[in-house]
Amino acid sequence: MDPIRIAVVGLGKIARDQHLPAIAGNAAFSLAATVSPDDPGLDGIAHFAGLEELLEHGPAIDAVSLCTPPQVRYDLAALALKRGAHVFLEKPPGATLSEVVALRERADKVGVSLFAAWHSRFAAGVAPARAWLAERRIDTVSIVWREDVRVWHPGQAWIWEPGGLGVFDPGINALSILTHILPRPVFLKTATLSIPENRAAPIAADLNLRDTAGAHIHMDLDWRQTGPQSWDIVVETDAGTLKLSSGGAVLALPNGTEHNEDLEYPGLYARFANLIRGGRSDVDLDPLRLVADAFLRGKRESVEPFHD
Repeated sequence: MDPIRIAVVGLGKIARDQHLPAIAGNAAFSLAATVSPDDPGLDGIAHFAGLEELLEHGPAIDAVSLCTPPQVRYDLAALALKRGAHVFLEKPPGATLSEVVALRERADKVGVSLFAAWHSRFAAGVAPARAWLAERRIDTVSIVWREDVRVWHPGQAWIWEPGGLGVFDPGINALSILTHILPRPVFLKTATLSIPENRAAPIAADLNLRDTAGAHIHMDLDWRQTGPQSWDIVVETDAGTLKLSSGGAVLALPNGTEHNEDLEYPGLYARFANLIRGGRSDVDLDPLRLVADAFLRGKRESVEPFHD
């Protein structure tokens, strides 16, 4: 079977650190082109300043991986779908729920695959955590997702603009794990969003959620943490405590701790290839819906200005 000819659109840190190596390591794909107005591209790979230029004048492609900021992703995805290309959406899949729904409907109409890729769901501890919790009573959940924005998102002005999500850009990773491992739906009760005086998006957030059986879920997000970073989910159950740490890479259960090799992005591209070969899409909007609910229902408080 011929490899899937894929183009990577957007060559920022995540594309170079994760997407390009994952594509190179998967025989199902062949990197056909890259697209970025501000990057020179890769030696030996066709490069274009814009997606339309690639589609008009570049090599033939079967799929695109969109690694751009979410605010510009809809138009790029719609253009690719119009040309019959399969589309991989980095997280978050879009700046709004409505535009992702429109893309899903368009993909279904043209008969191509659309993949909203939640990379943290492919962390090593997530699948066994989901399996273990399926048979437990969930009592409470605590999420602490604290990191240093200056380390992980230096100089990324778009992330502070409307649609950039602020601290929910990493926080949505925790929500993608939460909605995947818990056996029942989750919804928001209250939220407080801490927004710097000079920014449009929150630098911290405190959320209270619950599942449909009444289990309380507390989420603490903060971009101001220095030193050791915290990406932890603790679930109290009738059979003891489950803890996912290191963003889902390490799983601790009452009978011991599992440390497995973490292969999030290779897992994503294996999933994307299977979707394309099977003629299917995977567009789960639950994590983005919870973020939208936090902005809809959350109380906003102004905090000190943030400067890179």
